[in-house]
Amino acid sequence: MADNKSKRGAADPRQVSGDEGYEVNYFARKHGIGKDQAEALIKRVGNDRDKLNAAAQKLKK
Repeated sequence: MADNKSKRGAADPRQVSGDEGYEVNYFARKHGIGKDQAEALIKRVGNDRDKLNAAAQKLKK
């Protein structure tokens, strides 16, 4: 997919992009969960990084 040239500025670090494989992989590795689990969390919780981090911590317990 080509970059959207109309969007300017840096990516929002408060969000995890579920469409970007490298972000999903990083999130999964960071929390020690599988990629499928990370994708499911993003779909269920949304892309807010703080909420996802909290949900991933609950998943590991």
